[in-house]
Amino acid sequence: MAATDSPLDLDATAQAALVRNGVVSPIELVDLALERIDARNPALNAVIHRRDERARADAAAVDPSAPFAGVPMVLKDLMCELADEPFHEGMHYLANIDYHAPADQTLARRFKEAGFVIVGKTNTSELGGVPTTEPLRYGPTHNPWLSGHTPSGSSGGSAAAVASRMVAIGHANDAGGSIRSPAARCGLVGLKPSRGRVPLGPLYGDLFGSVIAELAVTRSVRDTAGLLGAVSGPEPGDPFAVHPSDGVVPRSLRVGVWCGVPGGFGSLSPEAASAVSVTADALSNLGHSVTKAHPPILDRRTAAAVLGKIVMAGTDWAIRRWERLTGVPCPDDQLEPITRMYVAAARQMSATDLLDLAEAGQLVTRQVAQWYEGFDLLLMATVAEPPNPHGELQAFSDDEVDAVMKRVLPSLSLTSWANLTGQPAISLPIHWADGNVPMGSQLIAAHGREDILLSVAAELEIAMPWADRYDLLAF
Repeated sequence: MAATDSPLDLDATAQAALVRNGVVSPIELVDLALERIDARNPALNAVIHRRDERARADAAAVDPSAPFAGVPMVLKDLMCELADEPFHEGMHYLANIDYHAPADQTLARRFKEAGFVIVGKTNTSELGGVPTTEPLRYGPTHNPWLSGHTPSGSSGGSAAAVASRMVAIGHANDAGGSIRSPAARCGLVGLKPSRGRVPLGPLYGDLFGSVIAELAVTRSVRDTAGLLGAVSGPEPGDPFAVHPSDGVVPRSLRVGVWCGVPGGFGSLSPEAASAVSVTADALSNLGHSVTKAHPPILDRRTAAAVLGKIVMAGTDWAIRRWERLTGVPCPDDQLEPITRMYVAAARQMSATDLLDLAEAGQLVTRQVAQWYEGFDLLLMATVAEPPNPHGELQAFSDDEVDAVMKRVLPSLSLTSWANLTGQPAISLPIHWADGNVPMGSQLIAAHGREDILLSVAAELEIAMPWADRYDLLAF
């Protein structure tokens, strides 16, 4: 895709400036986004629910004083419910009963209050359960950089939409890497905020034992920072809060670098290792103190085991919750093989088992927090390998489940431990492998220190700019 004069080729911050300055109207921006979806979505299968007329009506009523007034965005069809819109979470079950959300989630309301216009909803894996976007209900989403390969998941639909410049910002959420992994494999910025930074209410409380975080994937650090400022902050009744930091970002950060895989679940591919090495060199050149180090607890498999069981229990809980809300039973044959495995495993757990998991997770969190008393950041790979071909990370029958789970463990273990500890983590598109394949690098800070992540991310974006990379995408 050659560079054009379309406002959609700009980031959200620049698009909002065009609206403020009267260069383009919100309705014109929305129409451009809908035309892009018409042109590019058939090849990608990123947007699964359109809301053309409602988006135009929202654009006509947008508050011009809002920070992102008139900027089109997409909403992942998982968790962040939008009133009166289809809400299926990648499931045959919810699609078959044509379920529509009863109300806006707080985050959806905050997106609209910030001026965003939601033009559609994006594809996701069933209940966000696997790190690919190939739900049997809606089919696979293609990676814009590598057709026939996954954009990762479960926020792959949003990532594909943003990378292909249908929109500049795509809502995403993260229970084990679902913001960061799609960002890494689609050449985007993906910040998983600290536990408690972005509210999950009013329809959800302590989701999956508090491992889930909400935000977005973007093409620029300033968009991520501006969005976080617009939608973060507690609401009454939130079960967690972020402790205020001193707000001081040291000029020279203490960075631990690790080219390993937590728990020893395999090793990094040459492409993933190169991404870490390139980023470490860039940080050193920027004046930061870079040494090989990581929290020793991550060498053990405790974090992966705890998080895995929490996700299994959470999946069973989610299905039972839907049955209570809809009054419609969910037959096993309407669930995908991996989801069925999660449910079966969860139903072997006791209440005491869940308390044991909570305790084990808190002990991991304490040990990781102690390591951060001597470091500001940990640098590691976001994913263990380049984007996988479709079918490698999705099970189409029960006898494929074990092989798929072994394949996803290396990449999942790189990201999921930060969900357990609740720390903020960001994936940045620092490195592209041969053949123009994006490989992200991940930086993780102490709880509540998004300011450090965004500061160093902005430095890296200036030192190793990636914006022009999107001109190499061909549609």
